[in-house]
Amino acid sequence: MEPSTEKISVKDLSMAYGDFVVMRSLNFSVKRGEVKVIMGGSGCGKSTLLKHMIGLERSSSGEIFYDGELFRPDATAGDAFCRRFGVLFQGGALWTSMTVAENIALPLESYTRLRASEIREVVEFKLSLVGLAGFGHRYPSELSGGMRKRAGLARAIALDPQILFFDEPSAGLDPLSSRRLDDLILELRAALGATVVVVTHELASIFAIADSALFLDAETKSALCDGNPNDLIDDPTVDSKVRNFLKRGELDQATAPAIK
Repeated sequence: MEPSTEKISVKDLSMAYGDFVVMRSLNFSVKRGEVKVIMGGSGCGKSTLLKHMIGLERSSSGEIFYDGELFRPDATAGDAFCRRFGVLFQGGALWTSMTVAENIALPLESYTRLRASEIREVVEFKLSLVGLAGFGHRYPSELSGGMRKRAGLARAIALDPQILFFDEPSAGLDPLSSRRLDDLILELRAALGATVVVVTHELASIFAIADSALFLDAETKSALCDGNPNDLIDDPTVDSKVRNFLKRGELDQATAPAIK
């Protein structure tokens, strides 16, 4: 039997905080090696969904499967599951009291039996992959915003994860730095053979990296569509909220005052 093409499968997942429902009955999958973007307006639950997928939040109902195995983050096997993940949080989440190299070495020291010399070699290699060779001695405060994101990404790939999760990776970056990070995400996907899940509302990133995109709607508390954004933008059968979201760049240009 051929292996399933689904790396991640989310079935009937509902998310809530007490009586406040964030999303109801989400059903979607992420194929092996693809870049899945989770998109939608502010407050729709994008980052909350990512936290559920990596075990930081507990669902009110529903299930998440990785490679066909049920993900139970509170079970004994939950830690082994999480070691398959690499996560880049919105702010980078680097330890400010540690150098960049020490930040990247931390998961290697915690979860492997590598010798100190071997860890240094891995750290240098990961830094080179993200374009930060020679910056390992710096502290996060000594880096630009884009460099901190790349340092956080180097730590996220320290253990060669099967799945990479990104929470608003372009937040706070200028357009050029954002584009470079998008390119880096695609390069790492190819180099690691990883499956990638990205939470973002940035149109340029959505169209640059997404193989498929899931649109979450805060009003209906549901996913309105799941598909390639280039196909969704002009599909008349797709909900107008999705098309307006994907076309808002065109709308902004149309309504912008003329420069004289």
